[in-house]
Amino acid sequence: MSAGPADQIFALVDVNNMYVSCERAFNPKLRGRPVVVLSNNDGCAVARSNEVKALGVKMGAPWFEMKDLVRQHGIIGLSSNYTLYGDMSNRIMTILRTYSPNVEVYSIDESFLNLAGMSSLWESPSAMGQDIRAKILQWTTLPVCVGIGSSKTLAKLANHVGKKVPLFDGVCDFTTMSAARERWLLERIAVGEVWGVGRRIGAALEGMGITTVQALKDTEPRDMRARFGVVMERTCNELRGLSCLALEEIAPPRQEIVSSRSFGELVTSVDELAEAVTLYVARAGEKLRGQHSVCGAIHIFIQTNPFRRQDEQYSNGVSIPFAEPTADNRELTGAALRGLRRIYRPGFRYKKAGVMLMDLSPDKGGQGTLFESGRPRGESQKFMAVFDALNKRYGKDTLQLASAGTSNRWAMRAGNRTPKYTTSWQELPTVRAK
Repeated sequence: MSAGPADQIFALVDVNNMYVSCERAFNPKLRGRPVVVLSNNDGCAVARSNEVKALGVKMGAPWFEMKDLVRQHGIIGLSSNYTLYGDMSNRIMTILRTYSPNVEVYSIDESFLNLAGMSSLWESPSAMGQDIRAKILQWTTLPVCVGIGSSKTLAKLANHVGKKVPLFDGVCDFTTMSAARERWLLERIAVGEVWGVGRRIGAALEGMGITTVQALKDTEPRDMRARFGVVMERTCNELRGLSCLALEEIAPPRQEIVSSRSFGELVTSVDELAEAVTLYVARAGEKLRGQHSVCGAIHIFIQTNPFRRQDEQYSNGVSIPFAEPTADNRELTGAALRGLRRIYRPGFRYKKAGVMLMDLSPDKGGQGTLFESGRPRGESQKFMAVFDALNKRYGKDTLQLASAGTSNRWAMRAGNRTPKYTTSWQELPTVRAK
């Protein structure tokens, strides 16, 4: 059994194949069939059913390269339905908060729970985990696995075991497991499965002869700090059951915001690129204001299609600083378009463009410049508040800057998107009587 503070018990609840599972929830005919969910503009695989994984399809595999497999095995490709996935994720988080008030939403399909004082209400933490699984399955039809440990790293590792080893029936609890059994398991898990051990560090550890999770756990944490830094020392202590990572119940503001997308068709003119960039700035600006931040610089980039080897290739980017931090779409777009015209080169067929908002800080006033170069902060905030409110009430892009154009051609290509079953009256599931 992992030693740790008696009041520290964490659970990680993870949805199995989240995107595919959401699609199957509303179309049971997809169950047992090979399914992939594709990225923006149906470019590459971002989610794969177990049947597709068994065929050797890797995450990120381009859809056009799977044509032979699609024909041979009847793989079903679906466009991303992020509205549906986000709503189903929110439903799961609501269920989880009935088990613990302390929940960290780690990603759309993963959440940490602090079970301190909660697990005593159940026969065992495993029994609580099984109840979580059963309730989420009954209320949403989504399958989940639960990992339980005395640290977040151990909980995530336990989730991996619960998902991979059928004996655990989807719930692995390191807090009640015997030391001998835990050691037996950890000796059979590659060190690269540890949360926070990336490819580079994993290769370095293997070069040192540390190839399993148990080997890393047995290593002196101070030695790991001397070699890799304080983060690896913290990881080793977490594997030993010493909780070093607190639950983040309120997600910290993003340090950078990126908005980019591949085009559904190749683009050659700077005016077309400007329309797309204006739209991406609008998306990024909305997120920026949503977290009550302003940005000090914007980065704009463009690139051709690297898969079209017959085309001449070009990519470039440029960063534009602001004299004063801003969250005003007019100022963000103006800077982005100035940058675009600096890096644009005629004669190329462009496939992708994007913007990155950088140097983010809280929107709480701040020191201005001696000679204000932008709009007064108060006027800008009021304008953008009305701008966002209208788009929220009447639909995305109801109000937009003129440089975005009027064709709506830059909307994400999603020819195989399923309905927004849970958030749109027009797309509710229907039942037809025979």
